[in-house]
Amino acid sequence: MSKVIIRTDAAPAAIGTYSQAVKIQNTVYISGQIPLVPSTMQMVSEDFAEQTHQVFKNLQAVCEAAGGTLNDMVKVNIYLTDLSQFATVNEIMSQYFAEPYPARAAVQISALPKASQIEIDGVLEVPSTY
Repeated sequence: MSKVIIRTDAAPAAIGTYSQAVKIQNTVYISGQIPLVPSTMQMVSEDFAEQTHQVFKNLQAVCEAAGGTLNDMVKVNIYLTDLSQFATVNEIMSQYFAEPYPARAAVQISALPKASQIEIDGVLEVPSTY
């Protein structure tokens, strides 16, 4: 079983010792995405809703680079610096995903890279290429 490293310029470049995603057979493990604009590697804004939209756009780009879509995600982990923003996440997530929704966890943590307010990672099952 070999690993395939997924990389796209349509999502932020890795800012550490990790890959944007790793694919093994039809399963893709997506690293955490924060609200960086890929072309500038700067935070999209300080606004939580705008940050959330940017994170989903970044996830979408990695999913597409791996041969799938957001709706192929089977598990999503959401990290928030303020859990009271969870309703906003739900509303925005519904604009990017169709039912059936992926399994999901959401937790509040004390801090995220680059002072982001949200980070999302997950697992994607891409359509079979056999």
